[in-house]
Amino acid sequence: MSHFAEINPVDGEVIRVIVAEQNFINSGVVGDSFRWVQTSYNTSGGVHLNSGYPFRKNHAVIGGFYDKTRDAFIPPQPYNSWTLNEDTCLYEPPVAMPDDGKSYTWDEATTNWKE
Repeated sequence: MSHFAEINPVDGEVIRVIVAEQNFINSGVVGDSFRWVQTSYNTSGGVHLNSGYPFRKNHAVIGGFYDKTRDAFIPPQPYNSWTLNEDTCLYEPPVAMPDDGKSYTWDEATTNWKE
């Protein structure tokens, strides 16, 4: 079985993600097949988590987007200050999270990490 994302043809937003076979998608039971794009549950940041072939940069998530030009799924932007990494198609903070073993959350007001 594969994962497929239904894409809004106007803006590329991911509407839903299902597990199905290509024949089921092609049958029209879930609408026009052109609205569905296969995605890989095991791909994140352009890397396959099980050493397989990375597929469309990231697994599709509802509210995220499919970019036809990049042939990539892009998650929703978590904060306005975060920018898209063109290689991974993931959003990154303007300041790297400290790597000191402590727990941090992002503070958008200060655009920095807060312990």
